[in-house]
Amino acid sequence: MTRGLVFLVMTLALISTTPAFAAASRVEKIMTPAGIEVWLVRDKNLPMISLDFAFLGGAAQDPADKPGVANLVAGLLDEGAGDLDAAAYHERLEERAISLSFGANRDNLRGSIRTLSESRDEAFELLRLALTAPRFDSKELERVRAAVLAQLRRRSTNPSDIAADHWFARAFPGHPYGRPTQGTLESVPKITVDDLRTYVGRMLARANLKVVAVGDIDAVALAALVDRTFGSLPERNNPVPVADVTPQGLGTSETVELEVPQTVITFGGLGLKRADPDFIPAFVLNHILGGGGFESRLFREVREKRGLAYSVYSYLAPFEHAGLFLGGVSTRNERAAETLDIIVAQINQIAAEGPSAEELEKAKRFLIGSYPLRFDTSGKITANLLDIQIENLGVDYIDKRNTLIEAVTADDIRRAARRFLAEVRLLVVLVGQPEGKKPLRGG
Repeated sequence: MTRGLVFLVMTLALISTTPAFAAASRVEKIMTPAGIEVWLVRDKNLPMISLDFAFLGGAAQDPADKPGVANLVAGLLDEGAGDLDAAAYHERLEERAISLSFGANRDNLRGSIRTLSESRDEAFELLRLALTAPRFDSKELERVRAAVLAQLRRRSTNPSDIAADHWFARAFPGHPYGRPTQGTLESVPKITVDDLRTYVGRMLARANLKVVAVGDIDAVALAALVDRTFGSLPERNNPVPVADVTPQGLGTSETVELEVPQTVITFGGLGLKRADPDFIPAFVLNHILGGGGFESRLFREVREKRGLAYSVYSYLAPFEHAGLFLGGVSTRNERAAETLDIIVAQINQIAAEGPSAEELEKAKRFLIGSYPLRFDTSGKITANLLDIQIENLGVDYIDKRNTLIEAVTADDIRRAARRFLAEVRLLVVLVGQPEGKKPLRGG
């Protein structure tokens, strides 16, 4: 009965989001006079403009001995710029109800701005100042640094964060992906204003810029705003080369002792990069295995049949320089070994046999039917289109995506499974006090 209600609510949601999804599929590709490519979805229903952008590189471009630089840059870009200190800058934003935010991940530094159409000139001028003339005042640097250090101290006691950090450190020793995006308690205090300015000078450029906009604006006006905002940035960025990499330590496990009642398990191994022809079949496969919530095999076997965990999941993580298959679960210490064995057994089974015809059909129906939910607000439209642009999937990907899902066959899934699930060679990190942990089967 509960599941029936969920599907009813989803059906109603899909009906209500169809107009937004239809609008999102009408993407105009614009080339500005300064040579900046912009994707635009015109929407005159509300007098608003949403713009998302990214500079490729992200935390992977942090100095090796100072992880956390990109994260600090993202935290400080809107803390004063040009002649405006932090208080004056935020007052200007608030006066016009302008929303501006920045963030950094392993592969890019992203930003977004939301504004009423009548305030667009003011909004984009404030964004221009943030990108071209950030102040990095010492007072604001120390305030943001203190906040980051507080977050890192919390991470150091959170089992899920400990597991994730240990997993990436074990999987990518000596590679930028092995370093925490937020930095460490040792590195963040050493980051200087010069480090921040050096990063901005190297990485904020037009050559590695991606831009998407949605709202009440035409192509000519948007091109002028974009050139005014980003056009004075350097033409070329100056990145440090980052090598493509595969995860290390597969077939091994690490236990981090922590006095907690449950053990957090993070597992992962080789996946597929986004441009791989088998990525879509692998995506459907993972939905059946561990990405499909109540309907996934891992959920049924771990939670429904045995009550070992509240949640269990897996997902594909296609980074710029590595394709990963990742997952996790939290369970009672005395059931950790059993839970891990069940997960490995399910991976083994689907890798060897593939999905049933019913599983494949249900997965495709869900993935196709739920896709419009990714585009039910202007913010979701810009964020998802930006991902599509970063991944070089093409301006028409929204129109093609469901056809690609529909075309997936059982043979496609078995082929993809052989490529990244064969032998089930996982790197596993357990945080807690797991009892009776046994060697990994298939490792």
